[in-house]
Amino acid sequence: MITENKSDLELVRDFHRVWHPCTQHKDFETTPPILVERAEGIYLYDRQGNRYMDVIASWWVNLFGHNHPRLNEALTRQLEKMAHVMFAGITHQPAIDLADSLVALSPPELEKVFFSDNGSTAVEVALKMSLQYWQEKGKTQKEQFAYLKGGYHGETLGALSVCGLEIFRNKFEKVLASHLPVEGPDCFRCPYGLQRESCNAECFEPMEKALSENSDTIAGVIVEPLVQGAAGMMMYPPVYLKKLQTACESLAIHMIFDEIAVAFGRTGSMFVCGAHDLRPTFLCLSKGITSGYLPLSATLTTDEIYSAFYGETRKLFIHSHSYSANPLACAVANETLKLLTENNFLESLKPKIAALKEYGKQFDSMEGEFRQTGMIAALELTKKKKERFAAEKRVGYQIFLEGLKRGLFLRPLGDVVYFIPPLVITEDEIGVMLNTAHDCIDAILK
Repeated sequence: MITENKSDLELVRDFHRVWHPCTQHKDFETTPPILVERAEGIYLYDRQGNRYMDVIASWWVNLFGHNHPRLNEALTRQLEKMAHVMFAGITHQPAIDLADSLVALSPPELEKVFFSDNGSTAVEVALKMSLQYWQEKGKTQKEQFAYLKGGYHGETLGALSVCGLEIFRNKFEKVLASHLPVEGPDCFRCPYGLQRESCNAECFEPMEKALSENSDTIAGVIVEPLVQGAAGMMMYPPVYLKKLQTACESLAIHMIFDEIAVAFGRTGSMFVCGAHDLRPTFLCLSKGITSGYLPLSATLTTDEIYSAFYGETRKLFIHSHSYSANPLACAVANETLKLLTENNFLESLKPKIAALKEYGKQFDSMEGEFRQTGMIAALELTKKKKERFAAEKRVGYQIFLEGLKRGLFLRPLGDVVYFIPPLVITEDEIGVMLNTAHDCIDAILK
């Protein structure tokens, strides 16, 4: 019921004018969106003063909490100099510094940085660079990409063409480029009956077969290393990636790491590839790069790739964005990297990772799997458990609503409840987060 309350009136305007992403707006007829007035640390505050713990870091981007003083200062300092300038034929110090830092922090083979403005675009850039590289090398038949059936790499048409999740792509199949989907790892339902902690990635067999049988036509293979996010935080061991690297190197296939969701401390290290001695041809970054302040992304690649585009006008990489390397975004990204690399910050995550594991043990009594990689955790409920609840009521959505009542902003992936909190969350707050989530789930599924 709409009243004269100012918030209610604003929500009416929202309902009639705003189209929100990944949202069924009919739900707003009964549960309107939270009108966030301000945010501080790991919390969101609505106009009524209600507080919600942002346990998914505002779509996985917020590393250091909302309204961080050093990030605010970095943004303000840059704003006093220049807000934006085109990045073709012009450069600026924040972009130079950021490129230098990203190269220094990534595997040594990655020497060049191409800036864009969102994760999907970072992936598109990698795909296009890979395709054009092979054209410049005279191997024009290499025009296909292999991807995992549970993979997600963004929602532009090019990125969707290497997406393995039907919910994102099935309405657009007729216009998507045809690439090569491959059965990927599913450690929760391992067909070999093995455990992710001790296996030798026997599940790599389908990928090995696909690459070896199609090596003449495959330009590259794209994966989300260690954690497949939109698939439900499906987690798999690094040995799979080691095998992938060996196969790609022996078959002359580019390896594209989409670390958009898992970089910058999410798995406990700066980058997955650096922590596990992996050498991707392309590294795609976004989300946490500015700690959620402004849109920015980067695609890192090797001198070998870069050299194929160098020298003649016809070799230009024709890909441009008005907001590429926006100075404000680059300035905040530089400060974000300073925060990540100062005072052994990544080392300080270890007790928090341990706390996440310890508090997660309470989910063992539920029928399903609680899984964790670094500061990412998820609870996947089994079909048997979910069937006890009326399917038409959407388990995940009901858990979301229950979370709001208890001060948690959860946003389950289907029926997988996941946790990617800001890295500055305390161990006590981790306990509150998981204890409250357990109560929410128990209240819905009891």
